[in-house]
Amino acid sequence: MSSYYFTEEHELFRQSFRAFLEKEAMPHIDEWEEKRRIPRDIWKKMGEMGFLGLSYPEEYGGMNLDFFYDVVFNEELGRTNSGGFAITQQVTQYMSGPYVLKYGSEELKQKYLPGIINGDLICSIGITEPGAGSDAANIQTRAVNKGDHYIVNGSKTFITNGVYGDFIITVVKTNPELGSAGVSLLVIDRNAEGVSARKLKKLGWHASDTAELSFDNVKVPAMNLIGEEGKGFYYLMNGLQLERLCAVPAAVSSMEHAIDLTLQYMSEREAFGRPINKFQVLRHRVAQMASEIEALKAFTYQCCKMYGDGVYDVKLCSMAKLLATELCEKVATQCLQMYGGYGFMEEYPMARMYRDVRVGTIGGGSSEIMREIIAKIVIDGQGYKKAGQNSNTSSKSNTTRSAAKPKATATTSNGQTNGILTVADILPSIQAQAAKASPLGKTLKFDFGGEQLFIDGTGAENVVSATDGEADCSVKLSLEDFVALTKGELNPMGAVMSGKVRIDGDMMVAMKLQELFA
Repeated sequence: MSSYYFTEEHELFRQSFRAFLEKEAMPHIDEWEEKRRIPRDIWKKMGEMGFLGLSYPEEYGGMNLDFFYDVVFNEELGRTNSGGFAITQQVTQYMSGPYVLKYGSEELKQKYLPGIINGDLICSIGITEPGAGSDAANIQTRAVNKGDHYIVNGSKTFITNGVYGDFIITVVKTNPELGSAGVSLLVIDRNAEGVSARKLKKLGWHASDTAELSFDNVKVPAMNLIGEEGKGFYYLMNGLQLERLCAVPAAVSSMEHAIDLTLQYMSEREAFGRPINKFQVLRHRVAQMASEIEALKAFTYQCCKMYGDGVYDVKLCSMAKLLATELCEKVATQCLQMYGGYGFMEEYPMARMYRDVRVGTIGGGSSEIMREIIAKIVIDGQGYKKAGQNSNTSSKSNTTRSAAKPKATATTSNGQTNGILTVADILPSIQAQAAKASPLGKTLKFDFGGEQLFIDGTGAENVVSATDGEADCSVKLSLEDFVALTKGELNPMGAVMSGKVRIDGDMMVAMKLQELFA
């Protein structure tokens, strides 16, 4: 399986990075765990060796390599058996830096990306607040636009790299009245006046720093706005899948490493006159764990291959994150059990792994949130009602995946069914509605599978027709969901998150859907 996804160049990179970690990092991890701080020179060495910024553009110092180099990078971090060491660069490279790369101005890119890539800069992503964790739309940190700068007030908590890092990609409300549509992203320098941090004591990840941040009338230059005001929630929606996906290869390799260490211990530890690896109950436990890890590994590589190919699948990323973090807890618990009393001792590796993996089912979207996302896709996404079917009526089609989704029906003014709903039925009202909205500036196509709606917003007003053609952005969804979208019955962001709406092309065009049908 390895040769199917990895080239010889990937494996040479793996050997080089592993050798670096074994020499420069792993001999010192116990010390860093004890001191609860990692010296910055390790990141500088890592950058000098070309191990950072693997898929970042060459113009900023990156390598512009394919995504499987990042997979190797995360797998080798997972083998260090230090979640605190691994998470520092995972947050910098995959969870915060990409927002500057994808949506930041050229000035922001030039200012921050080279430092991320050469190891000079460590950054963080500031989403979670005391009253807003997975509910990012409920962010309370406020940024007031003063023209050439913003004034930021609020707080964040559980922020990795928030104490010793250099800057924070901060999620703020620039227009609280608009809910999720009023969320924006600002780059705030960690040492800016008014920014303070309190280092938090954690169950695990001792080598990394985690902070509670406070922003007290912090003056932030207007040029530090990432992308556009009000688009922050959309940016987060796109970025969270990478955050979740990059953690999965590290989880898999950490579990493999745990099995290897445990097997070594089992071969040396004797009980009742024989090595404990000869006891059937323990052998079968290892066999079960190894099987589950191998299955997850294959699934992980498939998800990574799709991501590398530009296929952005929320369902599979959520499933991978859920399965990996839940299995990590199981493996850590059972491997520690194999060590007996020694597993409870800090000088043995399972104690650290047991502590470190616990946060996996919480950070980056809790297991409960992952299950709800998956449920919305698997259950709600397939729950289309047949014509005339009562929403409370149970039917086999609601519990099994049918070959074709039931189609929406057209309804007359007196409430009678009038056949299958078509684009022609809704075209006049959509033309009138779109003409009232501000011109999109580009072209947008709604693809319903067999029919299309084409909106040309390049002129003085939005012109809607039932034609097909190449568009700057294509939105795939059912006609039923489209009608619900226009009526305000279906939230655009929720529809994308649940998989009901799939977007190809210019995301900035799709971001105007809410304005188009307001």
